[in-house]
Amino acid sequence: MTHAMPAELAEILAEVAPPGAAFRHRQHIHLAFITVRRHGRARAAELISRWIRHIAAYERAPQKYNATVTRAWTQIVAHHVTADPSVTDFEAFAERNPALLDKRLLTRHYTPATLASARARAEWVTPDITAFPWTETGRTRAASKPRRARGGC
Repeated sequence: MTHAMPAELAEILAEVAPPGAAFRHRQHIHLAFITVRRHGRARAAELISRWIRHIAAYERAPQKYNATVTRAWTQIVAHHVTADPSVTDFEAFAERNPALLDKRLLTRHYTPATLASARARAEWVTPDITAFPWTETGRTRAASKPRRARGGC
């Protein structure tokens, strides 16, 4: 079975992780930034999910793919891109949103057990600690109970 890389993914990867470079958290965020700017939140979530599964399969590590983590990060990046659409450069985006470079950010919204669960790996699971502020649940909770700002999301 061959794993031909989608042309758009190959183009983006050439920018975010040139040959020989690692594909770590920052590169995932950069991939999400470019894809959200090109395609919008909904389409980006679909594309990134497909592309991360492709990369994991190519690396012979399909077990590394986590549907919830992928979608959550895409939504977080999309939220920040939408909040400041004038930022077109990833380095400027990262500088304005340094919390996004902390891969532990999801632990503000999810317990480790939830993120590690088979269900979260296979499908979207809503946050079990704190809803994302841009969701209906997050807006309702924020309006009814003031929270101390933590940055990020």
